[in-house]
Amino acid sequence: MSDAVATQYKPLIGHSISELESFAESLDEKPFRGRQLFDWIYRQQIDDFSKMTDLSKSLREKLSKVSIHPLKMLDREESLSKQTRKFLFEVSGGKMIESVLMKEGNRTTVCLSTQVGCAVDCDFCATAKMGFVKNLTAGEIVDQFLQLQKISDQKITNVVFMGMGEPFLNYKNSIAAADLLHHPRGINMGAWRITISTAGVAHKIKQFSDEGHSYKLAVSLNGSTQNQRLKTMPITKVHPFSDLIKTSKDYAYHSRNRVTFEYVLLDGVNDDPQDAEKLNRLLNSIDCKLNIIPYNEIGGPYRRPPDIRIKAFLHPLKKASFPVTVRWSKGQDIDAGCGQLATHLEQVE
Repeated sequence: MSDAVATQYKPLIGHSISELESFAESLDEKPFRGRQLFDWIYRQQIDDFSKMTDLSKSLREKLSKVSIHPLKMLDREESLSKQTRKFLFEVSGGKMIESVLMKEGNRTTVCLSTQVGCAVDCDFCATAKMGFVKNLTAGEIVDQFLQLQKISDQKITNVVFMGMGEPFLNYKNSIAAADLLHHPRGINMGAWRITISTAGVAHKIKQFSDEGHSYKLAVSLNGSTQNQRLKTMPITKVHPFSDLIKTSKDYAYHSRNRVTFEYVLLDGVNDDPQDAEKLNRLLNSIDCKLNIIPYNEIGGPYRRPPDIRIKAFLHPLKKASFPVTVRWSKGQDIDAGCGQLATHLEQVE
């Protein structure tokens, strides 16, 4: 094996067992060495070849020219509550992404980014203001988890693909990352603990359902009609509201998983009690739950509704046939609370 083979190989995080077996063979090693690498990197989460004690000395010398992590951590911030931490990573090409680690009791959740920027252009979202820059690789997605698990004082119990970017516009890499997180010989995160969020890429929801994935699905709804949603989410023009509801309903039916609808509450835009009544009727026949997210302001034209309007909106939902919760952000002081981030739940009863 030449030094060129090792130095030209991509960072190991993000590779499957079969890919690591092929990598081992490229180093003139037996394929089982690739399986050992998979175990060390994902299950034992060791990122120092010298500590991979069942590898031969000669192999470890070859690996000294190979990198493990595709990401470089640049900075971190902690909220005043100390329950939320935000991390800045550098990805390939010198671009940057953010990830968030959230604690609530025995539950520790990591919020992963799947793109640098975002092409969906939701009018109220800070990430959308960046525009779309690039897709992350599966390794760059998974490495966020691995690096944050290493520094977390608690085991990460849940993963949400709700950071920067639209996961279903980076579908192949997002699913590959989820598969690596779920792999029984690796990280072994339960599928029910992994949630992939979408702004409403309807044909990808259908693909997700048709492929039979067991991961949970969250859909950013943010409106009760086509015209209302179109005002803040331009994706509604390409993927109509009716298609989004139909594909979400089909997913819930075929997967036997409850779909989560996220509803960011914007003052004077979608917070009228009549909107809540429409949601009641719209979602009544779907196996779902509804998360109401009072808006976290980013300095633009949108505002969080005053508490009295939030309460008025919630009142009709008390009679809903599906669970309804309110998510209050904990990470606003470090700009980590994009609604889905850094939250606690309040049941609507």
